[in-house]
Amino acid sequence: MRKLGQDIRDARRRRRIPVAIMAQRASISRVTLFKLERGEAGVAMGTYATVLFVLGMVDRLEDLADATHDAVGLALEEERLPQRIRRSRREGPRPERSDEGS
Repeated sequence: MRKLGQDIRDARRRRRIPVAIMAQRASISRVTLFKLERGEAGVAMGTYATVLFVLGMVDRLEDLADATHDAVGLALEEERLPQRIRRSRREGPRPERSDEGS
């Protein structure tokens, strides 16, 4: 959270947006913005999203918990893959193979 807050602060400063204006655009208090930029855990995730929207960076939230970036989850999923896959009896008989080419 601390790094995210610092990154947001740096993005705001690169855009030359003063704290008062940023807080006003995000409809939050300056105190809340200071807490967000320090990475305090008490700041709501929605507030982070609003500030990122004001900075034009909200599209990055899409990738936050994207499955393609979840190495642990993908590894666990791969471990649980079945060794064999069998047809269930409910699926009916298998189609007959044609040995006409032999």
